[in-house]
Formats: sequence, structure tokens, C-alpha cells
Amino acid sequence: GPKVSQIQDQLNAIAAVYSSIPTTNQDGTFTENTQHTVQAFQSLFGLPASGIIDYPTWYKIQDIYVAVTRIAELT
Repeated sequence: GPKVSQIQDQLNAIAAVYSSIPTTNQDGTFTENTQHTVQAFQSLFGLPASGIIDYPTWYKIQDIYVAVTRIAELT
């Protein structure tokens, strides 16, 4: 749904800066590809790599997304 699509968009923006995170399709469906992207994100940022977007993962995605999009605004 829309929340999954939002997370996919944010993960793709983060992946544009952190190349070890693969991109995922922004289709609003939590697919295996999205799960692998979440796991890569979690591994990179020191979270348990469950592939599940729990509260710590959600907050970290928001934090990193804001940081990378603000960097983009400065250029």
C-alpha cells in the first residue's frame, strides 16, 4: 500500500548515496526484493538484519532519508 511505497521511495533515495544498498521497485508491495533492501539497510546501519521494518528500522530509515535528501538540496 501507500506506506510500503513511501518506504520503498525512501530506501531508493538512501541507496542512491549508499551503494551497498540495492534499490527496490516502488510498487507498494512488500516483495522479497524489498525485504533484501531492508536487510542491506539494517546491516549497514547496525540493526538486526531481519528484513522486517520494526520501529528501530523505521526511525533509522527516516533519519537517514532526511540526511541524504538535505545533502541533495545543498548541491
